[in-house]
Amino acid sequence: MQILPFYAVCDESGSMSADIDTLNKALFDLHQEISTNPTIADKTRFGLIGFSTDAHELQPLVDLSDLDELPALEASGLTSFGNAFELLRQAIERDVRSLKADGHDVYRPVVFFLSDGVPTDSDWDRPYQDLLAAAFRPHIIAFGIGQADRSVIARVATFKAFMQDEGAANPAVALREFAASLTRSIVRSVSGATEAGQGMSLQVDDHVPGFTSVSLDKL
Repeated sequence: MQILPFYAVCDESGSMSADIDTLNKALFDLHQEISTNPTIADKTRFGLIGFSTDAHELQPLVDLSDLDELPALEASGLTSFGNAFELLRQAIERDVRSLKADGHDVYRPVVFFLSDGVPTDSDWDRPYQDLLAAAFRPHIIAFGIGQADRSVIARVATFKAFMQDEGAANPAVALREFAASLTRSIVRSVSGATEAGQGMSLQVDDHVPGFTSVSLDKL
């Protein structure tokens, strides 16, 4: 069976405290939509990592139809990108090897990364580069809200990057759109392949309401 793994890597530092419940509700809605669609759930897997001072694998990769509900994110601490990327690399390597051992054809993992601030660890690029150099390097779609730095968000992304629109007063709306874009990507990536009778290919929004697309052109 063909499997496309998705990971949500979400900032749960202290600055997220006012809006973390909104993000949890949006991820609850994602679970409800995917888990009740057998065709989509069967061909995808979903994992959730939260990061602050440390990183936590809140939900190891799973078929969402086998899960009653996703664990909740809890806001506290700093914003360590490095710990998030290190844990993500370990999780992807473990998960892809396990899926392959079970006889599945595994597509390149997809990561939806969300942060509302700048990294508080100055050496985060080392584990990030280790992630990109790994055998099962993922596609990364990065979203920045609040006080996130546009250049950092562009640096993290390998596929697409989005920044919350300047002047947008309500980050809660942006959080809901982040989860909605992730949900659409999961559904479309599988649905297109099913309708065409072909292998899956990653489908990601070109435009997300409340966000501006960020150029990934790098020298």
